[in-house]
Amino acid sequence: MLPPPLSLLALSLAGAAPALAVKVGGFEDGGSTLVSAMMLFVGNEETVYVMDKAEGNAAQIAGHPAWASRWDIATRQAEVMDVPSNIFCSSGMHLPNGSYATFGGNGAVGRGGQIGSQKNPGGFTAAWDSEYQDFDGSRAIRILDPCKSSDNFQSGKCTWFDDATQLAMKVPRWYSTAEPLADGTIVMIGGFTTGGYINRNYPNTEPNGGGSQNSFEFFPARAEDPPNLPFLTKTSGLNTYVHAYLMPSGKMFLQANYSTTLWDPNTNTETDLPDMPGQVVRVYPASGAVAMLPLTPENNYNPTIILCGGSDMPDEAWGDFAYPRINTWDYPASRDCQRITPEPTDGSAPQYVKDDDLLDGRSMGQFIILPDGKLLVVNGALNGTAGYAQRTFLVESYSDMPYGESLANGPVGRPAIYDPKADAGKRWSNEGLDTSPIARMYHSSAMLLPDASVLIAGSNPNVDVNLTTLYPTQYKAEIFYPPYFSATTRPSPQGVPSKLTYGGNYFDITVPASSYSGSANDAAENTVVAVLRGGFTTHAMNMGQRYLQLNNTYTVKSDGSIVLHVSQMPPIPEIFQPGPGFIYVTIKGIPSNGTYAIVGSGALGTQEKLPVQALPQSVRLDSASGTADSSSTGGSNNNNNNTATSSSGGMSTGTIVAAAVGGVAAIAIIGAIVGVCLARRRRAAARATGAGGGSGYPMTTAGVGAVSGAGVNAGGFNSYGRDVRASDSSAFVPLHHGNGSTASFVAPYKDGDQIRESTSTASYDPYANHGPHGGAPRY
Repeated sequence: MLPPPLSLLALSLAGAAPALAVKVGGFEDGGSTLVSAMMLFVGNEETVYVMDKAEGNAAQIAGHPAWASRWDIATRQAEVMDVPSNIFCSSGMHLPNGSYATFGGNGAVGRGGQIGSQKNPGGFTAAWDSEYQDFDGSRAIRILDPCKSSDNFQSGKCTWFDDATQLAMKVPRWYSTAEPLADGTIVMIGGFTTGGYINRNYPNTEPNGGGSQNSFEFFPARAEDPPNLPFLTKTSGLNTYVHAYLMPSGKMFLQANYSTTLWDPNTNTETDLPDMPGQVVRVYPASGAVAMLPLTPENNYNPTIILCGGSDMPDEAWGDFAYPRINTWDYPASRDCQRITPEPTDGSAPQYVKDDDLLDGRSMGQFIILPDGKLLVVNGALNGTAGYAQRTFLVESYSDMPYGESLANGPVGRPAIYDPKADAGKRWSNEGLDTSPIARMYHSSAMLLPDASVLIAGSNPNVDVNLTTLYPTQYKAEIFYPPYFSATTRPSPQGVPSKLTYGGNYFDITVPASSYSGSANDAAENTVVAVLRGGFTTHAMNMGQRYLQLNNTYTVKSDGSIVLHVSQMPPIPEIFQPGPGFIYVTIKGIPSNGTYAIVGSGALGTQEKLPVQALPQSVRLDSASGTADSSSTGGSNNNNNNTATSSSGGMSTGTIVAAAVGGVAAIAIIGAIVGVCLARRRRAAARATGAGGGSGYPMTTAGVGAVSGAGVNAGGFNSYGRDVRASDSSAFVPLHHGNGSTASFVAPYKDGDQIRESTSTASYDPYANHGPHGGAPRY
């Protein structure tokens, strides 16, 4: 069998090699991620890290199903990783030194999403499950130091640190948002305590009830208990996975429900901004596509946010913790797009401005910023919302649910590209773009890769692994190639740095004449040097995603080479917080491969702001031209001078935090110790008394015995009142006691006795309008 095709990045790293022919505007097989890609991030030039919820995946590690993997960009092959706790629907963010952290998740679950075998006090969540062997992840802070092929992936340095007895949030958070401050401190915002369709009972008489986590906290932790965030109370119900972007002032743009505010996380004060026109909801489970537009010298690096799609369902239709009050799959997703500049510099008041509509309505659509400054939107559905359920207010039996557990229908498989610089009315296009044959519904993900292609993966609107339903658990990845891959020559810049400062002396990048064709002056005038950060993606969001164009001038040489004189980052760490990114050199819309770089000091703390050195005047030369022609292969990459992070020891919480954010990775020794501790924890959990069966428990939306959303008992586990929805995340009704899940490590969970034919058959059309499924009731 032939190996999978290599990426352009892999070829460039191997040396001068012919560029592979790719399907421009189309999709290629990306191999298997082994676990469904609910969450992922690019760790470095070589590796993408993938995370799933704890469920019955066939892939095994340490004697239990795996729910994490690392995907090799060059080979498109994955290897499983061990994450001890249930990472389901967590948030995540980079750290200043290039490590990544994830925050929160679900309690321990077992087969079919049932509560794990060892219950927490109160019995509404679990500390551990004896079959899936997952720990409670609701307060977990997990840290990973990304590794390369030159490292030992089995060493402690390259494994997840995940031990809530050593490092944890102060309160449980599920479906929270993470956004860093200018010094690298991460703010964790909101979430559920135990999950649900939306974050409220209905009628919503108790917005801060036990099921809602309407607070915020910091990593590294601050002394105070997590305070209430008034904006979350105001937006109760539709306020999970809040859209959050730090602004130049240090305040944070927050958008949830149909409300908007500027929030100061240090003083917990707010400045109201206008409501969303048309009351279109963009947060989960409407899940609109949202991004910060490219930051450029032209816009003076002042952020503008674009929000597209989602849903304008009326308030009562959203229902409550348990399920929606309408059949969401019959309700069209919104096409509406709006822009807002939260901190205008011309003295005007912030206002939403109508932008061009999406070409198709989308819920669960996702923006990926491309190196050419355009935005790609992928994934999602024409109708309905994110989430999954076994009933709605109108459909009481799972056997009558027309699309399995999915609350959406009508996959939008054709991407579209948004050009923020185009004239109004001409900003969207899908011309020349193929339609993916894979339905990317709830729990899909996408991410820009270093070679400027886009990884698309995931989709799993199911409580546990289900390979036979209409929208199955999806392990197949795809690579999408934007239109700029039509170029036969790609820039091969030399001298691209591996570290950027906030202000300081400019640096030079040399672009050889072989990187372009035609006039050197024209190429130089149309060259952009930009820093991109793909962020941490989950639930159609890319937390931390940024694009910043560096200022530059140029000197054209007689041999046709172009020396770019490039400024460092603007001395405004608020708009591009310290941490990792990729530097791209784009000539006339054709990007180079990205070069990995660390922005800022590489450590937590106030970032030094240096004086900006003036750039020299540009120097043109009319006689110079590029040497590339139509037979040129291009794709060669500059050398990266990054060094592996050193390792040092220590097991205190302070040491773990310092290792993660201070530029000295103690992950190796910590990981080795954690490996021993994890084995002990699992043995102790297995011996624990009271590890009862995994049967479901009655769901109630009545507010009985509510406790504060910040409630954590002395043992470190959650304790909740009975107003909390008592079932796994968005599968809003537990499986009936009489129906043990058929999930197994080798035969994944299926629908009822009469199941659909596998969607993997060549004749299956995932975009057909499939009617209600037949068969016996699931219960």
